[in-house]
Order: sequence, then structure tokens, then C-alpha cells
Amino acid sequence: MKVLAGIFAILIVLIQYPLWLGKGGWLKVWDIDRQVTEQKVRNEKLVLRNTSLDAEVRDLKQGSEAIEERARYELGMVKQDEVFFHIVAKPPAAATPVPAPAKSNKCGVEGDSPLSPDPSPARGEGRFKSRYATSM
Repeated sequence: MKVLAGIFAILIVLIQYPLWLGKGGWLKVWDIDRQVTEQKVRNEKLVLRNTSLDAEVRDLKQGSEAIEERARYELGMVKQDEVFFHIVAKPPAAATPVPAPAKSNKCGVEGDSPLSPDPSPARGEGRFKSRYATSM
């Protein structure tokens, strides 16, 4: 009797193998079902993109405003007698380096400083002038 029960158990296991792991088994079915779900999501995204492109093509065929808008933004074109202003944003301020301590000479004037005392402050330019400034 025990031998017969063992043979039936082995037969049941052998019958179950193709059901779970075979060519058309449940694991393959679940994998294909997952792939179908992913493909449906991709198809929905593509349908939205195609709808958008279709509307853009219809707009380009019917109206000149869409063509003008594309020419302005993508090609940088302007109309005749139109003035174009290009405003450039300032770059972010970089961290200012801390200057090294200046060496002073016998007179107390800092030699490494870009500012030196102006011998003629009566010109109205202030007390100091820059060594790097160019004369006009």
C-alpha cells in the first residue's frame, strides 16, 4: 500500500511540473500577462503623443500663427520693423576670495593693495584711485 501511495505521489508531481514550469505553464502566463500590461501603458503614452502631434500638424496646415510661433522660438526670427531685445541674466555671484594680508612699507602705504593714495584728491575723484584703472 505504501508503494502504491508513493507511485501516485510521484505521478502527481510529474503531472504538476508542466502545469507550473512547462511551455504553457502558469509562470509563462504570468510573465506574458505582465508584458501585456507594460505594453498597454506604453501604447497609452504613444496615443497621447500621436494625438498631440496630430493637433500640431492640423494647426500648421490651417493657420499661420503656429508657423510664426515656431519661427520665433525655434529659429529666432523677428518681423520686419521689429526690435529684438536679448536680456542676459547675470551669472550667480561666485564666492569672493579673501585677499592676503597686505604688506606695508616704511611710509605705512600698503604696497600690494590695488588702491594707492591719490596725490591730488582735489580732482573730485575721491581720496583713493585704483592702480588698475585706465586713463581716458
